[in-house]
Amino acid sequence: MKLQKIVSRLQKLHPKEIDLSLDRVINLCNKLDNPQNKIKAISIVGTNGKYSTIQAMHAILKDAGINCNIYTSPHIKKINERFVFNNQELNDQELSELLEEVEKANDNQSITFFEILTAAYFYKAAKYPDNINLIETGLFHRFDATNILKQNLASVVTSIGLDHLDWLPKNEQTIEKIIYEKTSSLLESNIIIAKQSSFKISNQIKKTISNNQSQKLFFNKDYTYSFSENNFFYYEDKIGGLKLPSPNVNGQFQIENISTAIATLRIIKQLKIKDEHIKSGITKIHSIARLQEITQGKLKDLVKNNRLLVDGSHNPLGAKVLNEYLESLNCKKHIILGMMNNKNHQEYIGYFKNISSLTTIDIPNQPNSIKGVELKQKLNNYENVQYKKNIIEAIRSVPLKENDLILITGSLYLAGEVLNVN
Repeated sequence: MKLQKIVSRLQKLHPKEIDLSLDRVINLCNKLDNPQNKIKAISIVGTNGKYSTIQAMHAILKDAGINCNIYTSPHIKKINERFVFNNQELNDQELSELLEEVEKANDNQSITFFEILTAAYFYKAAKYPDNINLIETGLFHRFDATNILKQNLASVVTSIGLDHLDWLPKNEQTIEKIIYEKTSSLLESNIIIAKQSSFKISNQIKKTISNNQSQKLFFNKDYTYSFSENNFFYYEDKIGGLKLPSPNVNGQFQIENISTAIATLRIIKQLKIKDEHIKSGITKIHSIARLQEITQGKLKDLVKNNRLLVDGSHNPLGAKVLNEYLESLNCKKHIILGMMNNKNHQEYIGYFKNISSLTTIDIPNQPNSIKGVELKQKLNNYENVQYKKNIIEAIRSVPLKENDLILITGSLYLAGEVLNVN
């Protein structure tokens, strides 16, 4: 209850939820003695795959005995997920004390919620100077609150695509503008560029960072992976090749993210990551709402022996890789869909092929989501589309047969609600 009250106060310090600028967070961090200058950081920017790449790096580093602090957003089930120190989420009391201290330093000055959370993260992280900080950039990067570091160990550029276009002027809602916002201000250290969805995007990233003096690794040029039989895959870079076991996460896109994580950690020589740390670590990845299979709980009981997956993807690029995974499965697939109002709903669902049924639902507690009834009307050209008001009714309405699969997707906010209900 105390934590909720503090969060509520902090959300009222600025009239806008998002106001892209660095001035406010810089001023607050000055009052906190610039903690961002006292940490060892790996920055992760991009559109898709940031969280998964972070979790893969964390699993490998943890296996190597290296403590991590992690800053991600948004959270799925509770705000504590954003604040990991020494490999552990802060509990409610610890987070309340941290936020109160930073709130006091801010002295009621105007600052967005994300900005004050970011300052709080840096403030706590500085108390662990030997830890590795895995820091996810928020909406964009150039004017994102996390972009006040003066140095880092590496910058990871995950897959970039069209998303959050409503935060750009109408005449700048292009992939070139998004790439510029995300990559033009990367620090000079090491830059690792993950697999992209097109040569156009890869080439534009290369062009944007051409004057950056960092050591650069590009997927398929400096590191790559390939699949083999018997649940192994091969990773290779200039250091050498590794035969690796299948990780404990679903989807080919996870292999792409894991490969980027490996490339990043191997290029940072002072980490001294060994092959055995990688082989063991990738089988212990902790991933929430990224093709997460629900294997027990209230919702799992409803589907009995059928598979139930939840994924927080919400943009066309996410839909594309999700469909690639579904297409690899020999079963009937049913989708339950809830989305935010500012997404391209038809384009998102248009990536899914050979779907047996589609059920739209409301996302509870999200005033900026599209009502499930409206979403159904927008998608009426699809066969077997129906609306149900909540996740339990939706699951019960799906005509499941033996070996069928249900995927719940369309929003991280929906994923959080689903996991809480379960």
